[in-house]
Amino acid sequence: MNRIFNLLVLLGLLVVFGSAKGQETWSLQKCIQYALDNNIKIKQQGLNSQYYSNQLMQSKLNRLPNLNGSLSNSTSYGRSLTVDNTYENGNSNQTSGSLSSGVTLWNGFILKNAIKQADMDLRASLEDLQKAKNDIMLNIAASYLDILFEQELVVVAESQLEVTKLQIERTTKLVDAGSLAKGSLLEIEAQYAREELSLVNEQNKLQLAYLDLYQLLDLPATESFQIEKPTLPELAANQTLLNSMDIFRTAVGFRPEVKSAEYKFESAKSQLAIAKGNLYPSLSMSGSYYNLYNDKYSDYQGNKISFADQMKSNERYGFGFSLSVPIFNKLQARSQISNAEIQVTNYELALQDTKNTLRKEIEQAYANALAAFKRYISNQKAVASSKEAFRYAEEKFNVGMINSVEYNQSKNNLTQAQSNLLQAKYEYIFRTKILDFYNGKAIEL
Repeated sequence: MNRIFNLLVLLGLLVVFGSAKGQETWSLQKCIQYALDNNIKIKQQGLNSQYYSNQLMQSKLNRLPNLNGSLSNSTSYGRSLTVDNTYENGNSNQTSGSLSSGVTLWNGFILKNAIKQADMDLRASLEDLQKAKNDIMLNIAASYLDILFEQELVVVAESQLEVTKLQIERTTKLVDAGSLAKGSLLEIEAQYAREELSLVNEQNKLQLAYLDLYQLLDLPATESFQIEKPTLPELAANQTLLNSMDIFRTAVGFRPEVKSAEYKFESAKSQLAIAKGNLYPSLSMSGSYYNLYNDKYSDYQGNKISFADQMKSNERYGFGFSLSVPIFNKLQARSQISNAEIQVTNYELALQDTKNTLRKEIEQAYANALAAFKRYISNQKAVASSKEAFRYAEEKFNVGMINSVEYNQSKNNLTQAQSNLLQAKYEYIFRTKILDFYNGKAIEL
């Protein structure tokens, strides 16, 4: 019953893979570009950068004079003041308007430092946006290589299953001829059933690897695709890696996480300068204009004063300077300076921590790549030896010199060696791609 169940599952997966042949094929670059265009976190970070862009624009506009106007209209009933400064009964309607403007001439360079701070905040947000893009590119590359790895494991499992199938046919003939006991055939058939299950498991892992990629792309599984299988580089025993410290010296000059930390550090220093600016006096200039019209205004002869004459006689304007000197403000300025100094130190430490983290990541990627390469070379030898051992075991099994248990053990050793070789190969490729990425190269397969 287990074998029948396994066959049904295998048939279902084969149907899925058969229908997938007509699906669209996506390269690694297409996957990355789709994510950059559609990933929600990247979009949110882009909006964050737009916010800081608006903040920078406003900080620049704060240097300009302001201009405000007002217009009012009122109607009076009963006794009201006349032009000759007496009161009389009557209704009147009055319209007045004013314009006022002011500009800061100097305030301890607060405006200048506010512009610099906003500029640093914008630069930091743009680097954070690039960091988000880098992270999604690395995650997609890892998922893409994981699919390629699982595809190779499926091929290995299929190949081993085919070998076992042929062995069953040969063993059946030997059993029928009386050269082998039937128990050997039963053991080979049991091995075939186990390898069927192994193939189903590998195919299921492949489907899950695709699902991980779809989810990274925020793409529904119903809109699935097949990845393009690139030509991967051949690995040779004489390959060398760039020194991790050389990569770090290059990376620290352009990596977005480092640049972002540097800009945030500069922003904190600008905030400190702003806080110190509150200790200085501020000088501003202002100007105003006022006028009014009343429909009941008349001259001493009782003639109604026209609108034009009232505009000439009622207008007033002026300008002035205002100097504000901070004397005592409950030590708020001093507290702001102290807090700003703490923030400067905090961001300086954050910058150093970012550099240290980058160095550790590069050293770890270098160590992992070197270890994967060494495993790959060792596993190449192990595969070659296992292939020869299995060939020898197969010949001995066919003439009855070893039993099926020993034969299956040799075959399993070969399968395990091939799987280890593939794992080391793809881990090495991924780690070297990470190192290349840290060194300023685009991720390509």
